[in-house]
Formats: sequence, C-alpha cells, structure tokens
Amino acid sequence: MIPKLPIGDLVADLVDWIEFNLGWLLDIITAGFKTVLNGFADILMIIPPLIFIPILAILVYLVSHRNLRLALLSIAGLLLIWNLQLWDLSMMTLALVIASTFIALLIGVPLGILASGNDTFDAVIRVLLDFMQTMPPFVYLIPAVIFFSLGNVPGMIATVIFAMPPAIRLTNLGIRQIPTELIEVADAFGATPRQKLLKVQLPGALPTIMTGVNQCIMLALSMAVIASMIGAAGLGYQVLVGIQRVNIAMGFEAGLAIVILAIILDRVTQSVVR
Repeated sequence: MIPKLPIGDLVADLVDWIEFNLGWLLDIITAGFKTVLNGFADILMIIPPLIFIPILAILVYLVSHRNLRLALLSIAGLLLIWNLQLWDLSMMTLALVIASTFIALLIGVPLGILASGNDTFDAVIRVLLDFMQTMPPFVYLIPAVIFFSLGNVPGMIATVIFAMPPAIRLTNLGIRQIPTELIEVADAFGATPRQKLLKVQLPGALPTIMTGVNQCIMLALSMAVIASMIGAAGLGYQVLVGIQRVNIAMGFEAGLAIVILAIILDRVTQSVVR
C-alpha cells in the first residue's frame, strides 16, 4: 500500500508557523481592511436614503451619457430596496463590494501593467491566475477563516482574491493590444517609459481595463454573498438566514435586492466602458 503524502500536515504546520511568526502582519492587514470597509460603509450610511437615491440617480445619469431610463430604473430599484427595509443591509453589501473592488484594482492593475512589460512575469502570473480562476469560490473561505477568524474582514479578503484575476488579465491584455505604431511614434518623440505608459498605453487600453473593472465588480458582488457563510454582513447573510430557516420571503427579498444592485453596477460600468 502506498503511504499517504502528508500534505495536510505540512499545510497545518505552515499555518501554525505563519500565525506564530507573522501574527503582527495579519493584525496590520486586518486593521487596514477594516478601516477601508468601515470608511466606505460610513459614507454610504451617513446620508439618508431619500437624499442618497436622487444623488445617485444624478450620478448614474451623468456617467451613463445622460441615459434617463437607466437613472429612472435606478431610482425605482433603490426605492424598492428602501421599501423592503433592506437599505442598511444593501449599503453594507455595497460597501463590501466597493472596498473589495478598490483593493483588488489597487493590486491588480499594477500587476497587469508589470505583466504587460515583462514576459517572464506574465508567464508566472498566468499560471497563478489560472489556478485562482479554476478554484471553487468556497475554497477561498478556508484560508480567510484560518488567518482572520470570522466576520467582515475575512469575507472581504476572500472577495478581493476572487475578484482580482480579471483586473490583472484585462489590464495586461489591453496594454499588449496597443498598436505597435503608437509605441514607435512615442519612442520617436523621445517619450520616457513613464510618459509612454501614462499618455499612450493606459489611455489606449482604458476600454479593456474598464471591462476588467466591470468583471471585478460583478465577481466581488457574487463573492460577497458567499462570504456571508463566514460572517460577512449584508444581504448575503440575509439570504443565508432565509435558507437556514426555509424563510422564502426573507431569502427572496434579499436576493431581489442583490439583483437590483448588480444590475445598477453592471449598467453603469458598461456605460463608462462605452
């Protein structure tokens, strides 16, 4: 009989080593993520719903190139969420999505830029991204719980990891698709690598990068629901409680609010891409 490889024991020993030697770093990460999440949550919740909704509708109208129908549908959807008494939970979910997307882009876009200019790094990170995108979402919850216990922070960390790959891939792809002629013109005018990146490559790749932002937001929203299993607050937890109690009304209303948020975020980011 072939002996069993001690993979699980090795991972357990690694986790113990990290917790013992890098506990201070985990505390710093926890504090940083909590600060970002609480900051977005405070901003979203400090404004009364009946003031926040028209302000958001105006922003949607302007960002979507004066799409009045989208603005009116946003008002109707948000008023429905408010009427269902799910406003605070929705804002908590929205804060989790925005904070996770912000951190995912803060990490993912620079990595995509680096991958676009370095084939060796691109080959290495491509394998890692393939691994991240084929991993079942629930698996991300395991290390998050092990290192950061339960609550919003581990849910946010799992969401960041799950939502990051599209930002890296599409930033890399967008810059690599810039026509060679544009790069040659920039070189002919004596542009520095920084000027070439900021004034030629990033503006030319912006539509592709914004598509990555859209995908990042959608993945963050889907993962925010799954993260409720490890204590992340918001609409996802409401859905989870509805399932556990077989409360159809509770689960359906929370699910409907998630769908409304997803449609608004998707349409707005698609309008920005166009």
